[in-house]
Amino acid sequence: MEKFMCRAIELAKKGEGFCHPNPLVGAVIVKDGRIIGEGYHARYGDLHAERNAIKSLTEPAAGATLYCTLEPCCHTGKQPPCTEAIIENGIKKVVVGSDDPNELVRGKGFEILENAGIEVVRHFMKEECDALNDIFFHYISKKTPYVIMKYAMTADGKIATETGKSKWITNEASRAEVQRLRHRCMGIMAGIGTVLADDPMLNCRLEGGKDPIRIIADSSLRIPLDSQICKTAKEQRTIVVSAVKNEDVSRIRELEAVGVEVINCYDPNIHGVDLRCLMRKLGEMKIDSILLEGGGTLNASALKYGIVNEVRAFVGSKIFAGKGRFPVEGTGIDEVEDSYRLKLKDIERFGDDVMLTYRREVDRCLQA
Repeated sequence: MEKFMCRAIELAKKGEGFCHPNPLVGAVIVKDGRIIGEGYHARYGDLHAERNAIKSLTEPAAGATLYCTLEPCCHTGKQPPCTEAIIENGIKKVVVGSDDPNELVRGKGFEILENAGIEVVRHFMKEECDALNDIFFHYISKKTPYVIMKYAMTADGKIATETGKSKWITNEASRAEVQRLRHRCMGIMAGIGTVLADDPMLNCRLEGGKDPIRIIADSSLRIPLDSQICKTAKEQRTIVVSAVKNEDVSRIRELEAVGVEVINCYDPNIHGVDLRCLMRKLGEMKIDSILLEGGGTLNASALKYGIVNEVRAFVGSKIFAGKGRFPVEGTGIDEVEDSYRLKLKDIERFGDDVMLTYRREVDRCLQA
């Protein structure tokens, strides 16, 4: 059984970057120990994994077993319900890894299949299947994007020298992994300081990859019209987030003329961008995930507002020594117990570099 679910997981990963805001799902249909059909959710709006697997059948599925990474849907959205197709094709057993927390499904898919006389095995390789959809599970339950804070630092914790030089702290393999993260996430977020200092493109340079939606925290709308981001805003969706009481309408029109979308998220307490307000607005736009590639100031604000779900820390095999710039700036803390708490999720090696993946634990943050 495990090899068939492992294959379903492998298939599900092929949809990374293209299914937002839907989940990653893989499905395998097995008869007499042989795979007779398989599929995955390849793109938002296209057939779901189960229907793609049925479409690929090499022989009738009557009496077969379906292995699926996520509870089959039972409602009509962009596509008809998968439970209907499973029943119609005479599949007699369904083995599922993850529950679907979507209120339109949430156990109803299992119930419909069981009422049709189909044997349902739940939570098979649940941990492995759940790992596919951190983004979806968060977004569907919280209605806000899943935020991954990413930074590259030296072995002594610097993201740049005192003069601002940072190319390159990590090696090519690490930088390629960053491009995969850009492909995986629906949005990428940076602060105006990064734009003014580096004039980045914030695109995905992975072959066949998908460019993320660019989100720039720019409280005073200082982004230059001749920046790479503004010059390419009509090709790559770009959102600039302002934070002023009385907006400069003429400035907004200038930005909109080059293709930039402008939204306001003013926090009167700090006279800056309210990141919680921003997350709510981005969630309403169906943006389910953000790769936060900010500097130390934006990273500090993101932690303070409590919007960070995961931290990816790339550690390069270099030491800068002396003074420099750090991944998280701000005023810091006085007491150890006031720290932002993390739980180590994974360690990956890229040559002499390592990537540490942490999950944020619920702890102190700006009070709502």
